[in-house]
Amino acid sequence: MQRIAFLRSVDIQRADPYIHGIAPALTRLGAEARLFHTHGDCGPDLFPGTSERLDPAATPDEFVERVLAWGADAAVAISLPDENALRDAVVKTRLEALGIRTVMTPLPATRLLCDKWETKRLLTAHGLTTPPAVLLDSDLLSGRALPVPAYPDAVRLAAHDLGYPLMAKPLWDSTSMGIAFIPDPAALDRHLAARPAAHAVLEKCVSGRLCSVDIVGAGGHHTVMPLIWTGTAGGPPAFTFEDLRYVAPAQDDDFRPTAQRLVDLCTELGVEGSVNVDMIYADGVYHVLEINPRIGGATTLSIAAGGLNTFTALLDILGGTWPTRSAAPAERFAIECLTANPTPALLAELRSRVDLVTCHDLIIDGHDHGGILTFTVNPGDEQRAVQELTEMCARTGFIPAPMLDKIRRLLTPVGR
Repeated sequence: MQRIAFLRSVDIQRADPYIHGIAPALTRLGAEARLFHTHGDCGPDLFPGTSERLDPAATPDEFVERVLAWGADAAVAISLPDENALRDAVVKTRLEALGIRTVMTPLPATRLLCDKWETKRLLTAHGLTTPPAVLLDSDLLSGRALPVPAYPDAVRLAAHDLGYPLMAKPLWDSTSMGIAFIPDPAALDRHLAARPAAHAVLEKCVSGRLCSVDIVGAGGHHTVMPLIWTGTAGGPPAFTFEDLRYVAPAQDDDFRPTAQRLVDLCTELGVEGSVNVDMIYADGVYHVLEINPRIGGATTLSIAAGGLNTFTALLDILGGTWPTRSAAPAERFAIECLTANPTPALLAELRSRVDLVTCHDLIIDGHDHGGILTFTVNPGDEQRAVQELTEMCARTGFIPAPMLDKIRRLLTPVGR
């Protein structure tokens, strides 16, 4: 029987329930799977196969050794965030040198997409709109390199040309970590005086609606998943899961030109597997912020709305049967929000009232953010879903009132 290794960093529960969709595909391939992961616990209820835990600081060589010791014939990378995607790309390079096929974007492309400045250059070269920015060199600011006394003044002049407010984004961080909001010149002076430890992109802050999209594929065949709306932009950065996140079954015709340019870019880079694109929609334009060379934090929403299971698609790529779908438009509402930590009784009631996808504790870097709820609503069922949630929240309060109001307005807008 063929053995397929899955490479993972964060808790596999974030992939629930769609990771279980690989079970039929494994059967068709005559394969068994093992999850090699660095965070969280994993049992047969969370992954359709066996698992091995590695230290969070495990090197690519340690991953390769463990995968080889198990006797894997192939591998699939499903890690996040970006630093773990880079690790998996290194693992891919070394495994494929040993004849072990690995589904993951190649290392040269992954390295470019992990670097926000290099990504901006790629976006501009492919005719995509991205907020104007300047590279902020921390070595020159801190005197670790060639002394350049005029460098801070050069940055100030560049910032003036960009226009305030600005965002300083670490070149290699992700999931909104380390971002500094710079509203005016005085704030920039304080930021420069603090001598940031890492290089950054100093970027014009665009006000608009935050959104993202996953693109899945290989070999020049890439499917654009449903567009996901994740909050608002234009001020200080917020926690990734703080706002209502949703997909609506509407035609995003104005997104198609941007989507096609993104697909062309993925084709040129040789993207293999899944990438996640973060954007701001403002004044009728999609401003691309970054492309993460991995599955996204909202992949569950993407799958729930469009019906194309990203994890199954990765096995289709591995098995040579991709593409299985050329498009994955949103067929239903898919909604995600923070809640109180779910209890078994709460989960049971949720399943009886709404089309529950998943609800579990959201733990990031050891910090418990409460529960996170994902559910779907089919067109025509909006009013019933709102009524069920309203009745349940009136009694339990498990969804904060402001969040419930956003769900209500999404599903029952004026005029519907």
